[in-house]
Amino acid sequence: MVATSIYQSRVTTAQEAVKTIKSGNRVFLTGNVSVPQKLLAALVEYAPSLNNVEICQALTVGSADYVSPEMEGHLRVNSMFISANIRKAVQEGRADFTPVLLSEFPLLFKHGVLPLDVALIHVSTPDEHGFCSLGVEVGLTKTAAESAKFVIAEVNEKMPRTLGDSFIHVSRLTHIVPVNYPIPEHRMASEGESLVTEKIAGHVASLIPDGATMQLGIGAIPDAVLKYLFDKKDLGIHTELFSDGVIELVNAGVLTNARKTLHPGKIVSGFILGTQKLYDWVDDNPMIELHRSEYVNDPFVIAQNERMVAVNSAIEVDLTGQVCADSIGPKLYSGVGGQLDFIYGASRSKGGVPIIALPSMAKMRDGKVISKIASMLKLGAGVVTSRNHVRFVVTEHGVADLYGRTIRQRAQSLINVADPQFREALTREAKELHYL
Repeated sequence: MVATSIYQSRVTTAQEAVKTIKSGNRVFLTGNVSVPQKLLAALVEYAPSLNNVEICQALTVGSADYVSPEMEGHLRVNSMFISANIRKAVQEGRADFTPVLLSEFPLLFKHGVLPLDVALIHVSTPDEHGFCSLGVEVGLTKTAAESAKFVIAEVNEKMPRTLGDSFIHVSRLTHIVPVNYPIPEHRMASEGESLVTEKIAGHVASLIPDGATMQLGIGAIPDAVLKYLFDKKDLGIHTELFSDGVIELVNAGVLTNARKTLHPGKIVSGFILGTQKLYDWVDDNPMIELHRSEYVNDPFVIAQNERMVAVNSAIEVDLTGQVCADSIGPKLYSGVGGQLDFIYGASRSKGGVPIIALPSMAKMRDGKVISKIASMLKLGAGVVTSRNHVRFVVTEHGVADLYGRTIRQRAQSLINVADPQFREALTREAKELHYL
C-alpha cells in the first residue's frame, strides 16, 4: 500500500530527526502526558549545536532538562501555561510566558502570529488507511501540526487510538520515530480527601442539575465532585480535559450524554490525563471524541450545551468577585487555561452554572494561614476571570451567588463563605473600602 511505503520511507532515529531543527527556529512541543520523550531527549542532546531555538508549549508533564540553565542561549521555552516543571525557569527569567486563552492558543500558529518551523508530536500507529491518531492530546496539537513546515512524530505502539477530529496522515509526517513505551500516568487525587475538599464538592454537586453537561478538570476538587454525582441522571461531558473519574459514572449509567444539546451521546474533550485504565478505556471508544481546543474551548460552542456546568478553581478571589488564578501577586504561577472560556460559555448557556470553587484559606510555607477570600487581590495579581463574568463562588463554607448583585451584596456574600476566623477582618476592610 502507498501509505505503508510512505511510512517506511520516513522512519528514522530521534537523533537524526531533530537535526531538522535549525538555529532560530520556532518549535511546537506537544504536551500533557503526550510529551514525545525520545525526541525531547534527542533535542536536549543536540541543543549545544543550536542557538536561539524557541519551544512553544502549554502544560507538560515530566522532566524538564530542556529548561535547565545549561540550555540558555540554545533552547528557550515560550509557554502559554506554566506547568510545575518549568515554573522555576519562568520565575527566574530563563523561560517566557505568553498569556492567552486556551481557545486561542492554536490560532496563534494557524494565523501566523507565531509561525511554526517544526512540530514535535506523539501519535498512535497508523491504521490501514495511513491515519495516525493524536491519542491523548488532540486539542492543542492538531492545528499546530497542520501549521508547521516540518512535522516530526514519535509513533508509539502504546498510544491509544482516540476518535473525533484526532487524525493525521503519515504523508504529513516529515520524519517518523517508532517508539514503544507506556504513556505516563497522571493519577487522580488520592483517596481520603480532606474534609474541606469533600465539603466543597458537596456544595458544587448541589448546583449540578440532572441533564447537565459538565466541564470538570483534574485535581482534588473535581475528582471529589465526581463522587457526589451518582444520584444524578443523564449527565454529559464537554470539557478541555477529563480523567479516570468519568469511567465509574459511565458504568453506573449516570453519565450518558443523552441530554446534551451539542454532540448528544458523546464525551467531547481536547485531551485526557489519567492512568493506564483510562488510556485503555478511551482506545477506539466511540463514546469519546477529542477535538481541537479552538473548538472545544470556544465559549460560543460551549454555550450551545444547555445546562452547561463549568467548575474551575482560583488562587484568590476579592470581595468584588475578581478571580486570580494565574499568579501569586506578580509571581507568575500557571495561566488562564480554559477557565474564562468555560466560565463565559457556561454563563451564556441556557440554564448554565459557572462555578469558581476554592478552599477558603491556604497555608503558607512559613506556616501562616491566609484567607483566599481577600478584600483586595495582592498587588500585581492577574485577573483571570473578571467580576463581570463570575456567578457562583463556592468554598467549604457554602455558595455565594454573585450574579446581578451589587458590590455591597457581593462583599457580604463572599465574607459569608470565607473562613470564620477572617470574617471580622474582612468586614472591617470592606467598610474601609466603602463596600459595606
